[in-house]
Amino acid sequence: MQKAFSYRFYPTTEQESLLRRTLGCVRLVYNRALAVRTEAWYERKERLDYVQTSALLTKWKKQDDLQFLNEVSSVPLQQALRHLQSAFSNFFAGRAKYPNFKKKRNGGSAEFTKSAFRWKDAKVFLAKCNEPLNIRWSRRLPDGVEPSTVTIRLNPAGQWYISLRFDDPRELKLQPVDPSVGLDVGMSSLITLSTGEKIANPKHFNRYYKRLRKAQRSLSRKQKGSRNWDKARLKVAKIHQKISDSRKDHLHKLTTRLIRENQAIIIESLAVKNMVKNRQLARSISDAGWGELVRQLEYKAQWYGRTLVKIDRWFPSSKRCGQCGHIVERLPLSVREWDCPKCGAHHDRDINAARNILAVGHTVTVCGAGVRPDRHTSGGQLRRSRKSQK
Repeated sequence: MQKAFSYRFYPTTEQESLLRRTLGCVRLVYNRALAVRTEAWYERKERLDYVQTSALLTKWKKQDDLQFLNEVSSVPLQQALRHLQSAFSNFFAGRAKYPNFKKKRNGGSAEFTKSAFRWKDAKVFLAKCNEPLNIRWSRRLPDGVEPSTVTIRLNPAGQWYISLRFDDPRELKLQPVDPSVGLDVGMSSLITLSTGEKIANPKHFNRYYKRLRKAQRSLSRKQKGSRNWDKARLKVAKIHQKISDSRKDHLHKLTTRLIRENQAIIIESLAVKNMVKNRQLARSISDAGWGELVRQLEYKAQWYGRTLVKIDRWFPSSKRCGQCGHIVERLPLSVREWDCPKCGAHHDRDINAARNILAVGHTVTVCGAGVRPDRHTSGGQLRRSRKSQK
């Protein structure tokens, strides 16, 4: 199984100078190739591919004003062209938007394949570097494993990270367990379990909100492009990085616990990109990190032999009575508890939703079909997807 471990590293002055030049050259090659491909299409209706842009890179290296491209490793430059080709492939397939130009203030990354780095005694030697990188090993690679690809990344906060990609031969599947759990995500409680447990939302953004507001006000008073503006921008970026790191750390601990304790996890398939269009809830939804939560559950379930089931997001998990199946017509977000008008059962909104999600998840697992409310029938009766009916 292909995996990638990310580590923080601290380059020497010489290494940082070389790496910054490498990132600059990668950004230049990517942007030039993107501009050439865009111009070729709009002016001549011609589609350029990786082979043609690679030939252009060879010509660029011979130009007097671009001789600095020869001072860095050629592998990251070629990889930048491959990444651009992948971006265009995703665009033409409808999976992504049109590629954007890379910006210096976003940091950047450079990918080194095996011909551009050396792995010796658990140390990484990059091309044109005599000393190994000073990596902070938070965890070691499996014994006998060598990375196939190394990616160097500089984030907007000025921190350096290295990602080592390798093929993991270990069998990490956990022993099967009996419990299954349904999850209902929210904002007051990050997730509610079908067992009745509620995991509080840490609200990491609110913890740093005052510091961030002060730093952004200071940045707005600086002249853009000046030395003081760059210092203030770096301060804002570091606060944003702290918020992101805190959120990911909490989600990693939470998802690992859920994977270890449950054999099957059932969750709604949420369209987070559409939900953040609500201007009143956008910040709270983004801070909760629902998308990252599901992403971590997906790959950890694959690693450790667990089952992750996604039910249709239109299933009325909150409006449906878990006792009799009655669906209420309207249930505003402000209503956290309600009584079923048909059977009189009292429900906590989130716990009832989590239990309904668990029940439907078992149906999906057994039938192998998605379940959603039928909009064409009265009462919101459930129906199977068309695939399962064939």
